[in-house]
Amino acid sequence: MPCKDTTSQVVVKLDTDERLRDFYFSKLTCSKPIGGGTGFREYCLGRPASELSALEFAEVLESLGGDHDETQFFLYMEWDAMRTALDQYFGNASNLDAERYQIASLVYDEEGVEIQQIIHPPREMPKIIPCSKRTS
Repeated sequence: MPCKDTTSQVVVKLDTDERLRDFYFSKLTCSKPIGGGTGFREYCLGRPASELSALEFAEVLESLGGDHDETQFFLYMEWDAMRTALDQYFGNASNLDAERYQIASLVYDEEGVEIQQIIHPPREMPKIIPCSKRTS
């Protein structure tokens, strides 16, 4: 991400039977999509939210693969964003960092519910190692 603000948002849309009807993960400041191309959204569409909330990352990684570190990283980010939004929606957020993961809105209509969550960057960002140094 080119700018320093790494705050992101996830929008999870469930139908009236609490099955995933849509999922969108993006950078909050510019709405730039994060990830994409991992197949995670398509993998999850139509599944019950309770099943998605219980998905382990290892299971997702085994199903969708991702032969590059970057693809696996984006897959992890998408999985984590959806899982934490659903956990908060279902009231299973006791282990979540409430300052980092915050439900911004819940909108109910005839199609179901839309959950919007804001994800703030971790308190301490991992040290970024340039590619030129990682290849040695």
